[in-house]
Amino acid sequence: MIASSPRRPSPMSTVASLPPAFRRALAPMVACAALAAMLGGVLGEGASAWQWLHWMTKPLATVLVIVAALAWPPITSRYRRRVVTGLACSLVGDVLLMWPGDLFVAGLVAFLIAHLSFIGGFLGDSRLGARPLAWFGCLLLATLNLAWLWPSIPPALRVAVVAYALVLAAMAALALGRASVHAGDALARPARRAAIGGLLFMLGDSLLAWDRFHGALPLAAVWILGSYYAAVWFIARSVARDEGVAATDAMQASTT
Repeated sequence: MIASSPRRPSPMSTVASLPPAFRRALAPMVACAALAAMLGGVLGEGASAWQWLHWMTKPLATVLVIVAALAWPPITSRYRRRVVTGLACSLVGDVLLMWPGDLFVAGLVAFLIAHLSFIGGFLGDSRLGARPLAWFGCLLLATLNLAWLWPSIPPALRVAVVAYALVLAAMAALALGRASVHAGDALARPARRAAIGGLLFMLGDSLLAWDRFHGALPLAAVWILGSYYAAVWFIARSVARDEGVAATDAMQASTT
């Protein structure tokens, strides 16, 4: 009889088994990588060393956010898969947008897929039209932003930009509606974190659009990357179960 070979642990289970000290260190590690990416973005014009710092640490910060999302005990495995998929697509978008050459549309598509993945995660425990007011507010902001930028957007990019803006607004609206649906229950804090992340994503991408199409913003890398990394961090953090709920479940499991 041939003995079966031992199953290799999946990357997800490997990350989840990381020691608690490493998990606690993830937040400052993300912060340091994000700050380095912002510094390299601000000082990188005409200085190759700073530009290399930006190129290395911009995707590194997102990789660390993905590791954090995999390391925390999730509210559900399905929700974590959707969020991690969205973060992985965001990582692809990071690389495409900073790659030498004009890969703006490709980066836009990567982030659009990311938002669709986040939407899939949010719909797992919420409804599409849970809070119409959230939809109205997010779509209104997207429409006003597009209207102000419309003359500056090249005609060849208008369809792609409109499609992306609508999907981004839908993601933020669903996150807000989900936070309202779960207010007061066990998912209140994780849902609130996702809603904050959705709003920060709208802010960061609005700043990116103004910087690209309307005119260079002062210290653009600070405002754009700062809001972006805060957005993906909050969305990643929404994967984690509330500590109080997790502790209660552990106590109940130990008594059964």
